[in-house]
Amino acid sequence: MSLSQPITKNASLRTRPWMATVLIVVGIFAILFGLGSSIITGVANISFATVWNSIFHYDSSNEHHVIIQTLRMPRALAGALVGAAFAVAGAIMQGVTKNPIADTGLMGINAGAGFVLVLVFAFAPGLPFESIILYSFIGAGLGVGLVYGLAYFSKNGLTPLRLALAGAVVSSILSGISQAISLLFQINYDLAFWSAGGISTAEWFQVSVMMPWIVGGIVVAMILSRSITILSLGEEIAAGLGQKTRLVKGVAAVVVMVLAGASVSTVGGVGFVGLVVPHIVRFLVGVDYRWIIPCSAVMGGVLVVFADIGAKMIAMPYETPLGAIIAVIGVPFFLYLARKERREW
Repeated sequence: MSLSQPITKNASLRTRPWMATVLIVVGIFAILFGLGSSIITGVANISFATVWNSIFHYDSSNEHHVIIQTLRMPRALAGALVGAAFAVAGAIMQGVTKNPIADTGLMGINAGAGFVLVLVFAFAPGLPFESIILYSFIGAGLGVGLVYGLAYFSKNGLTPLRLALAGAVVSSILSGISQAISLLFQINYDLAFWSAGGISTAEWFQVSVMMPWIVGGIVVAMILSRSITILSLGEEIAAGLGQKTRLVKGVAAVVVMVLAGASVSTVGGVGFVGLVVPHIVRFLVGVDYRWIIPCSAVMGGVLVVFADIGAKMIAMPYETPLGAIIAVIGVPFFLYLARKERREW
């Protein structure tokens, strides 16, 4: 009997594949319903029949068809993509680091990507989106490096509390510098709204550029899922079972940077998706990341699509930042987790 057998058996006792299957199926239908509702919802009153005609019988002279095709469809699809990306990135971070409050927003990754993008908007405003998304990856890596560097050289090392505090410090500093640069260079309202989190400006070319990165990142995450499950049991156990822990952590870090960078380049600083969704999914389906990652991708898409519908409806005809809508859910959840884990810290 190999060492992996008792571990696998123990994990399976806490895994509910049937629940994961139900969650994925229900989530897919919820996303489809949410996409349809998002396309219909807005300042302009558009019926489902008009949406159907715009898809299969597009008429460029019809104002509603143009609104649907150029504004609402890419916006809805972008919401589903970035929701999946943020949720999977959070699940990977929580599994690899064993940090229950790991999230791209709380760990400075979003702020790092946003900081570099603000520099790009200020000093090289004419760059194509294909280049912008690459700079976003660099910024995400910068955020990761600063947070882990600050936590590593602290007195107690890489504890969950130190990482959370380092993430808060780095996020505050980078966000403050970003805002100062925005004011100094008088960057327009779209950037300010983007910084708060919003997908109202999403366009088809942005979706077409970020989709391969996000889909590829999720596929790699699913390939890594078994290794992440073992690593989540503890680094010593993973090493004892023959896992190349450094390689797994390195690839996982690259995947997180790609998923977060691609998302931030389109929707800006949306936090808490990667915190809330993986915890709910883990509670429902168990500890096996072979189920957690696909379920998180689906439920993350559901959360962001419906949050964006709320962002359009709350103060119509004005837009409410998407980040603010999700923060209403995420902040109490974060406080609950922080209180739950304080004794272990």
